[in-house]
Amino acid sequence: MSTSPVSAGDDLLRFAHGRRWTTLLADPPWPFQNSTGKIAPEHKRLWRYSILTMDQIQMLPVPEVAEERAHLYLWCPNAILPEGLETMRRWGFTYKANIVWHKVRKDGHSDGRGVGFYFRNVTELVLFGVRGKGMRTLAPARSQVNVFETRKREHSRKPDELRTIFVERCSPGPFIELFARGPVGRPAWDAWGDQVDVERENERVHPMYRGGEIVRVPHRLKRPAAVKLGQDDKPHPEQVALAI
Repeated sequence: MSTSPVSAGDDLLRFAHGRRWTTLLADPPWPFQNSTGKIAPEHKRLWRYSILTMDQIQMLPVPEVAEERAHLYLWCPNAILPEGLETMRRWGFTYKANIVWHKVRKDGHSDGRGVGFYFRNVTELVLFGVRGKGMRTLAPARSQVNVFETRKREHSRKPDELRTIFVERCSPGPFIELFARGPVGRPAWDAWGDQVDVERENERVHPMYRGGEIVRVPHRLKRPAAVKLGQDDKPHPEQVALAI
């Protein structure tokens, strides 16, 4: 897949070869900058894979590879939510809901290693949209909450749980992952992107980014330091509660 808009679109159409998919999962290599002009929020780490301009992403011929009645799951960073919604519209889908990925540590608490210019990001959004009439989610979605928690894995790799918990249970196949980073390796799935053939199992990954089991540990509340009160001082309500 090339980073030029025509060849990227041509490559997608060539891959499709007339085929269409009912459910699409996409994780575009979004470009966005901060006020200094640097790529943000992860700067040079984003150079590990090809970056497309916003126009190049939005001009991809997704409507030509999606069925007339289809679902779209679109990963979107918090910082460029308006652009994500516009991309969904340009691809021919109508926004309906979102799914929140909460990134947690092994102990189950929020993983504060995220980035952000205003708040420390520990979540990432998946925008859900539909194309055509009567394209509700399948029956299992009626009881499926729209938040899931996993530990982070290597840079830019999204959790497999989105496919297994949401896409495969709540949307009809066949499925395709656009901008896939590594083979999907699951029945009824196709994958397109310039890293589809990258095998990740043998990559050197920092131990903190290997995912794995969550072992929940309750928060330990720190007792406020004791404060000596004078004769005219009134105790704070919190001190009264602690004394009871």
